[in-house]
Amino acid sequence: MDATFFSNAIQFGAIFLFGCVGEILTEKSGHLNLGIPGIMCVGAAGGCFGAKLYLMPTADPNGFMTIFMAILFAMIFAGILGAVYGFLTVTLRCNQNVTGLAVTIFGAGFTSFFLNSVVLTEGVSTALSSAGQNFFLAAMPYEALGWFGEIFLSHGAMVYLSIIVAVIAAVVLRYTKVGLNLRAIGENPATADAVGINVTGYKYTFIIVGAAIAGLGGLCYVMDYMGGIVGATVDTTIQGIGWLSIALVIFTMWRPALAILGSIVFGALYILSSRITGIAFYQIPLLNIVPFAVTLLVLIVTSIIGKRETQAPASLGLSYFREDR
Repeated sequence: MDATFFSNAIQFGAIFLFGCVGEILTEKSGHLNLGIPGIMCVGAAGGCFGAKLYLMPTADPNGFMTIFMAILFAMIFAGILGAVYGFLTVTLRCNQNVTGLAVTIFGAGFTSFFLNSVVLTEGVSTALSSAGQNFFLAAMPYEALGWFGEIFLSHGAMVYLSIIVAVIAAVVLRYTKVGLNLRAIGENPATADAVGINVTGYKYTFIIVGAAIAGLGGLCYVMDYMGGIVGATVDTTIQGIGWLSIALVIFTMWRPALAILGSIVFGALYILSSRITGIAFYQIPLLNIVPFAVTLLVLIVTSIIGKRETQAPASLGLSYFREDR
């Protein structure tokens, strides 16, 4: 493996990292959001739409504004879908698993329709591709640093943003009162409610924030990894990445800081089949399931160890009825 492989693993891992951190924040509130794949799809659609709104009427677009508009609309679109999930599971107390699957199906279908019917009008594909290559993939000068520069400094803004988001999430969860309250809600919402913590408010906030962060993963795939090229199967590909992002939550034991390293591992495993030469076509699907196999192994090991800090929040997937406490 050369420096290019590790650089690509970090680049692709950023997509997983956004989805994983978003899901960790959601699960820390006690909600298992299986709608993350659909939310990531919607984030990609919203980001492309935001970039279009700025690029099309602008003769000489600014790189910062292009990235800002794409990020803003990706988070808005994904956050709205997260709010729908929150309303169904927090207020109406619908089954979280069924609701999440419905969100994924809706998100993928909406993305396919919205991209093809609203976003990709005349000239937009060229504008998005140009923005991806010139703005999102713009990197610091790294050639003089050799392999170190290629691995760590050759990335666009979205890769470094994903790491910043993961670090902030880790600090908030571990060292702030907000993080302490959120973890208390995930473990025992009745007790948290009894001591005056606004359980409903925290749940809504972090479901929406988690969805908005996950939505950036879809934008990262389209504008960073694909360089602004919106393919016909973009929703299908992002769905697959979304499911792996949920698996990464288990792999990293619900720790955003550990998710940085885990995302690079998953990124490397995901692109491995395209980097190994001399393998038969029927062996490629076997390599593609390696991330799932590794996640299952981690789940088995942590279950055997049985330490509380390696387990999911105790109330994960359970609806909270305040009248029952």
